Amino acid sequence: MKGIYKYTVTREKVSEIREDSKANGPLELVDFLRTLPFVEAEQEHFLVVMLDAKNKIKAYTTVTIGLVDRSQVHAREVFRAAIIAGACRVVFAHNHPSGDPTPSPQDLTCTNDLVAAGKIIGIEVIDHIVMGEPTGTSTGWLSFREQGLL
Repeated sequence: MKGIYKYTVTREKVSEIREDSKANGPLELVDFLRTLPFVEAEQEHFLVVMLDAKNKIKAYTTVTIGLVDRSQVHAREVFRAAIIAGACRVVFAHNHPSGDPTPSPQDLTCTNDLVAAGKIIGIEVIDHIVMGEPTGTSTGWLSFREQGLL
């Protein structure tokens, strides 16, 4: 005999934001991301922030926790929670434990692949933010959209 399983989805309230908070640009998203503990982690964490039709943050999920210098992600895992949550748009975010938010070639390739997958399923990718460490000359984060990489 083979077992058949019933899957259930749960959600957990982990924080609160103002009712009128919108993610209209990277600054609002970075402010939200800085409230999450992944920013200072010693391993890469890849997150998906889910937005509604008015760019209000609905939820977020950690898709994967990787190594010190990389994290492997696949569209199947990246969009699963967004589909379940009924998200219209998503923002990807991950940290660079090195502190340097400059995207790697793998970051660029992965993001392009995920944007293409999002188009197929009808969920728009509006940005990918890489979190690092602020320095005297750097804000400590990078927006793919602002840099023309998306």
